[in-house]
Amino acid sequence: MIQSLRGMNDILSDNYERFEYFINTATTITKRYGFHYIETPLLEETALFKRSVGESSDIVGKEMYQFTDKGGNDVCLRPEGTAGVVRAFVQNKLDKKGGIHRFFYHGSMFRYERPQKGRLRQFHQFGVESFGVASVYEDALMIMMVSDILKALGIGYRLKLNSLGDQHCMPAYREKLVRFIESCGDAICGDCERRKLTNPIRVLDCKNEACQSLYANAPKLIDNLCGECESDFNTLKTILDQHAISYEVDTHLVRGLDYYSKTAFEFVSDNIGSQSAIAGGGRYDRLIEFLDGKPTPAVGFALGIERLMELIVIPEPIREGYYLGAMEEESLPMVLKAAEVLRKRDKAVVEYKPRKLQDHLKGADKINARYCVVVGENERLNNTLWVKDLDEKTESLIPFDDFYKG
Repeated sequence: MIQSLRGMNDILSDNYERFEYFINTATTITKRYGFHYIETPLLEETALFKRSVGESSDIVGKEMYQFTDKGGNDVCLRPEGTAGVVRAFVQNKLDKKGGIHRFFYHGSMFRYERPQKGRLRQFHQFGVESFGVASVYEDALMIMMVSDILKALGIGYRLKLNSLGDQHCMPAYREKLVRFIESCGDAICGDCERRKLTNPIRVLDCKNEACQSLYANAPKLIDNLCGECESDFNTLKTILDQHAISYEVDTHLVRGLDYYSKTAFEFVSDNIGSQSAIAGGGRYDRLIEFLDGKPTPAVGFALGIERLMELIVIPEPIREGYYLGAMEEESLPMVLKAAEVLRKRDKAVVEYKPRKLQDHLKGADKINARYCVVVGENERLNNTLWVKDLDEKTESLIPFDDFYKG
């Protein structure tokens, strides 16, 4: 028997209900903030992620599904969403048009990593990207949007904040950090040795416990910010305080991607084990420039849908739509015609096999239909439909011609 590949799961029944509820909830909230849907390809040039995510990242270095296609092109399945949206932004010359552009997206991402609870090789993200707004108020908007989505889903969280500085204060801090790392000698792991040469700040995100104990005394970027970055970070905290959004400053929060600068944030849950991040994002003002676009301020976030599935609180389902069935073969054409009429305004599910009335009522219950419509011999001969409202517990006979006319 052929089975799905490891870490690539089907989404069925109850899980699909949660998945759909998440997408609908997040989409509704995001649109209220004035964002518009964008969809980018699953397959992109590998160079896109090497230049944006960064070759020092684990995503590019270890996890991408990368291959040469039949045309000899070096391509990969997208491991994250931001780079593709930025590529589309630049390719369609939106950077040249100026103004503000706000997008949201959702879809599959791919990373070859060890599958575990809430972390798959094919997983789904919901993401938001904003271009053209340099104000830290847009950073706060992102955080408030994630907060609204998680609250609507009934998910508790803790918010972690940090500032990663910018091109004015990062270089001096980088030198200071490299000197500290070198003072640790051979005690650091191989990954940190590599990151020291490519992107030193990433060592602060190392999952090796021995390394983390060493870095407890590392210089803090937040203590080395330039005036503008420090002012923006203080303003962000003030905005969140004014909106009663609690947070904690985590000086080791660097995010896993090279393109972040200034604001970095992460939402974590204490209910999903050690891998507690459920959403994260930040500002990436220089990424558009890295991908040959006009320098444009940008900020965004992404939520990992699989990480949230077990935490989502779905409201009690409301009965909706119609179940339709026949009690005899000869009545089925009437049932099909009635369903055709109903689908113009509501959901209508047909049972093709003739069954007894009680069996049809059970079938309507199974799909949580509001109305059960049944046609038997009497209804067929009298050109009527038997309709039961399963919420109100009322029954009625409706002339088919009146029903067909609406």
